[in-house]
Amino acid sequence: MAKWRVGLIGNGGICKGAHLSTYLNDERLEVAAVCDIIEERAQFLKDNYFPDAKVYTDFNELLKDETIDSVDICTPNYLHSIIAVAAFEAGKHVFCEKPDAVDVTEVLRMNEAAKKAGKTLMVMRNNRFVDASVFAKKFIEKGKMGDIYCGRAGWQRRRGIPGKGGWFTTKAQSGGGPLIDLGVHMIDLAIWLMGNPTPVAVSGNTYMKFADNDSSDSVNSDFGDKNAEGTFDVEDLAMGMIRFDNGAVLQIEFSWASNIKEECRFVELRGTKSGMSWRNGVLELFTEEDGQQLNITAPNCKENNGHANNLKHFYDVVIDGKEPIFVGQQGIDMIKILCAIYESAKTGKEISLV
Repeated sequence: MAKWRVGLIGNGGICKGAHLSTYLNDERLEVAAVCDIIEERAQFLKDNYFPDAKVYTDFNELLKDETIDSVDICTPNYLHSIIAVAAFEAGKHVFCEKPDAVDVTEVLRMNEAAKKAGKTLMVMRNNRFVDASVFAKKFIEKGKMGDIYCGRAGWQRRRGIPGKGGWFTTKAQSGGGPLIDLGVHMIDLAIWLMGNPTPVAVSGNTYMKFADNDSSDSVNSDFGDKNAEGTFDVEDLAMGMIRFDNGAVLQIEFSWASNIKEECRFVELRGTKSGMSWRNGVLELFTEEDGQQLNITAPNCKENNGHANNLKHFYDVVIDGKEPIFVGQQGIDMIKILCAIYESAKTGKEISLV
């Protein structure tokens, strides 16, 4: 059977660190082309992993190849929707790194382009695919949490600003700071576990307190290309609350830099039958039985490669017709939430989403 031909667009850190393993280990796939504005990055992938791949520095030239079935987009945020729309117009399926887009207009545009082309759009939601998340979802779907009515979600770093002075900290290219960078991960996981209720309103605040601080205690600060003379016009901390149509609420907190004990990723949910804590990939359940309160750590939940599992799921969908776990409306809701929190922070008011 002919292999599924893929074009990798954006060949920097996230491509090599989180996507590459899929293309080296899935026998259904062939990387037909690599593309990066820094040609040396694309050439590195060709020379070391994909000798038969064509090298491009312009994604528009790559998209002219009619034999390519799908593209995997790993570029700075502002290019996600631009490349995705062009790919759909060229008849390709699209997998894209998070966030879906940098504003609501762009996320709507890319989803409309996918529908018009009749192609699949999937955006990275890797935390859905780690063991603890899969276990928690099954636990919830069996009704063991009862009515989930509130929760907390966040990703807090003590010092971990990525690519300072580069595109990460330049709002025109990134769309924002840790809220749009880290928020997608844990907000999505929380809402997915809650059963994907519809967000109806948000409120929030953002702060920029560490633009002049260069210390680091996180490997995540190695991401991106630093520029000592560059821009820092995004927040380093965002906090807020999301209200849903079913009456549930979710508190959120995301920081690149904050005076806390240690870096932590978490989702906490409270239900009428049980509560749960997902913390750095470890799942604990708080319930009761026969009048006794029980704390249970979910067994055999390793923090496995959610990125690779998410990519495998995409190819299961486009090649084998599997039902997608992620659908476009979830991405639209996500960008609406993030942009509305930024608007709330600017205006000091709750922002309605309906």
